[in-house]
Amino acid sequence: MTQNPRPFWRRNLWRILGWGCAAALILTPLVAMQFTDEVHWTGSDFLFAIIVFGTVGLLFELSVRLFPDYFYRAGMGCALLASFMIVWANAAVGMIGNEDNPINLLFFGVVLIALTGAIIARFRAQGMALAMLVALITQISIATIFGLLGGDPRGGIFSILLSSLWLLAAALFKASRR
Repeated sequence: MTQNPRPFWRRNLWRILGWGCAAALILTPLVAMQFTDEVHWTGSDFLFAIIVFGTVGLLFELSVRLFPDYFYRAGMGCALLASFMIVWANAAVGMIGNEDNPINLLFFGVVLIALTGAIIARFRAQGMALAMLVALITQISIATIFGLLGGDPRGGIFSILLSSLWLLAAALFKASRR
């Protein structure tokens, strides 16, 4: 058995950077609370952040291990980032109106649509591309009907811009099957 001549940190540089950035982002509010009264995080806020960041990180690590194609990995990264942003934005301030607006629950449906489509497609690239397009259309529809036409144009525009991640994921999954 041959040993890898590269040191541990060089073999795992992306993993160290990824998990290090996640830890830094989670700890940022803790540091900010030492200097300002504008940031008020509780233990449950930190627990929520750890669960969300941990879930996204573990799912991305799993996809890197299971799928060697770089386009597929990038597509999965975009889909996970879109899902993360939807969950985070809704929990923090809401995407349409404020975080108490029940319309924001529809955006969790977008994440559920993407996940269900991925499972139905058995995580095959062509089916993943289609699932991301359905998530894109759903999110744009919600943003247009309840945001742009429903009285919160800023939230609608933000939601539509965020949906571009679904489009990018679809394009990357489509490129990976070639």
